Amino acid sequence: MTTARQRRERARVEFDAYLASCPSRKLLDRISDKWVALALKSLADGPRRYSEISRRLAGVLQKMLTQTLRSLERDGLVTRTVTPSVPVRVDYELTPLGRSLADVLGRLKDWAEQHMPDVERARADYDARP
Repeated sequence: MTTARQRRERARVEFDAYLASCPSRKLLDRISDKWVALALKSLADGPRRYSEISRRLAGVLQKMLTQTLRSLERDGLVTRTVTPSVPVRVDYELTPLGRSLADVLGRLKDWAEQHMPDVERARADYDARP
């Protein structure tokens, strides 16, 4: 039987997200955010300017999109390229690591879109129960 301390130490080495102290849990928290998933998926077709990403993600606030893109850049999932011009041009592009995650999140997005009618029916059935 292992102690809590041993489990925490193992989590640091093996990255067991079921353990509260595991760093991968924080990463899962970040990548499960809807704006992260949508921003990554919006870059799957190639580099985009900030304004293009913003238009594609209906409802995202400028502050939230900026924070999201910065966190993705910090995590090595996107690169940010600034081109000096008037006005300054800023492009975002997936890194190979980001591309691998965008593929996974793309399948999740597709699943959600495909199965939304099933979920809506299940919700209606649940809500109709006495």
